[in-house]
Amino acid sequence: MAKVGRIKLGSQGLEVSAQGLGCMSMSFGYGPAKPEPEMIALIRHAVNAGVTFLDTSDFYGPRINEILLGKALKDGVRDNVKLATKFGIAKGNGGKAEIHGDPAYVREACEGSLKRLGIDCIDLYYQHRIDTRVPIEITIGELKKLLEEGKIKYIGLSEASASTIRRAHSVHPITAVQLEWSLYSRDVEKEIVPTCRELGIGIVAYSPLGRGFFSTGPKLVETFSENDGRKNFPRFKPENIEHNKVIFEKVKEVAAKKGCTPSQLALAWVHHQGNDVCPIPGTTKIENFNQNIGALSVKLTQEEMAELESFAVKGDRQPGNDGITSYEESDTPPLSSWKGGN
Repeated sequence: MAKVGRIKLGSQGLEVSAQGLGCMSMSFGYGPAKPEPEMIALIRHAVNAGVTFLDTSDFYGPRINEILLGKALKDGVRDNVKLATKFGIAKGNGGKAEIHGDPAYVREACEGSLKRLGIDCIDLYYQHRIDTRVPIEITIGELKKLLEEGKIKYIGLSEASASTIRRAHSVHPITAVQLEWSLYSRDVEKEIVPTCRELGIGIVAYSPLGRGFFSTGPKLVETFSENDGRKNFPRFKPENIEHNKVIFEKVKEVAAKKGCTPSQLALAWVHHQGNDVCPIPGTTKIENFNQNIGALSVKLTQEEMAELESFAVKGDRQPGNDGITSYEESDTPPLSSWKGGN
């Protein structure tokens, strides 16, 4: 198995494994929750293999994923990992998501996560989505208090615009920004990635395998269960998947020449973006985890990188009707407008 190195995220001292483990699909999002004992075994296998950066959220389940992580972290495992979780998305009336970033909610969410995880401090605490009703300075101000109280160590943002990142960073240094980045989603390269690098902020790439697309290809859509959220994603709709399969075929072709799998090649492409980028592929199977680790050994030339980047994806990357916003809708009101309510 490939050796998992370490990288630094941000400029405040956080060091993590060069590849992380996204834990969402173990409990939520991609069909029914998987058997708890199997997922605990997978998490511990990952830690033993050197993947010690674990990513969850209070929205996954909701809350079930954090409880799972809490059980997996027992028996001394906690001492060997850097744990990231998130707040900010809640189920509203009718099941549609609501975004919250007011100080009382931030504190309540943090206390809840600490309890479910069974820990006294969260290593990296992200705002999962940006509340566009609350100036970002107010939300970060409360996170700064939690940090000073020892309840969190580092502050992160997820799906934040460049201007929101800058404003947040002026209140307290942001350690990492989580964003969707893969051969399937490259729009963040225009403005978000350069902003992070200018400010010395680490980048955590979620869905680096295109939500499983680079593991299975277009046949992935045939495996979706009734409650698999990916059924609602435009890129997996029939009118787009036919076009997008060309991208998979190209990746598959290059992978065959390199002697690796398409998913290893797609992950290697993310790793080649820089030593300030940590992809967090998710899986529910140990054999797939082992395969993902193999991506760390795949080396790409500039010509191969360019070849892989030569096709454009068809379809939006998010459903857009579930209440969960992207960085494109994450600008917040000016601080001067805040009246102390939500």
